[in-house]
Amino acid sequence: MTGSDTPSAKPSSFRLAYVPGVTPTKWVRVWNERLPGTPLELVQVPAAEASRLLADGGAEAGLVRLPVDRDVLSAIPLYTETTVVVIPKDHVATAAEDVTLADLADEIVLHPLDDLLDWEKLPGSPAIERPATTADAIELVAAGVGVLLVPQSLARLHHRKDLTYRPVLDAPESRVALSWPQEEPTPDLVEEFIGIVRGRTVNSTRGRAVTPPQPSAKEKAKAKRAGTGGSTGRKPAPGKQTGAGGRRGGAPKGGQAGGKRGKPRGR
Repeated sequence: MTGSDTPSAKPSSFRLAYVPGVTPTKWVRVWNERLPGTPLELVQVPAAEASRLLADGGAEAGLVRLPVDRDVLSAIPLYTETTVVVIPKDHVATAAEDVTLADLADEIVLHPLDDLLDWEKLPGSPAIERPATTADAIELVAAGVGVLLVPQSLARLHHRKDLTYRPVLDAPESRVALSWPQEEPTPDLVEEFIGIVRGRTVNSTRGRAVTPPQPSAKEKAKAKRAGTGGSTGRKPAPGKQTGAGGRRGGAPKGGQAGGKRGKPRGR
């Protein structure tokens, strides 16, 4: 067998990267049910480093935050997250169900270096220094230094008893996507995971071979009767046999079986 004829070895596991705030649990559960022989390995990665990890082959696919470099990575948007403002529980904004950017005009708004929200103009007043991470910014909010705008999942991830959050109606939002390195064709295991996140059923023809449905016993019996001309194999009951004319005895009245009636005899 030549090198070109050698089949490519399938990876022993499927590596899935995910960024903070994204919860892949439900998709991992479906994967384990459908492909128990191929372990799924989760790789947590900071949002700013996810694209580079995928491009370098550190994972087969990833749940990332858009945007990504579409010249290097393919991506399927999955959902959009609401942006919230994280505030102390005694903050005046807690009296409202939601706020706008104008409501934060007099606030010091923290802008961490790992912030991925697409701001045209930052609201409020900037802090003297930018926190290195979202986690650092949360600590500053708790210390009363300022407020922080983040996707809702990150507010939940960094939950503290002394903090709460409110939706910001007109803030930019974060989109989460499934992304993978651009290849032609897409690897089979990536196709499998695409099918899972898109809700394809286990018998979907996309990405896997499907076993044809087997006919039921009733359908088999019907097909067998059709192959024998519709005969059921039963014998007619004695004395009730019908002939070509549809009457008992085999011959139609007044003539021979299957023939025409003769002319009437002359008088």
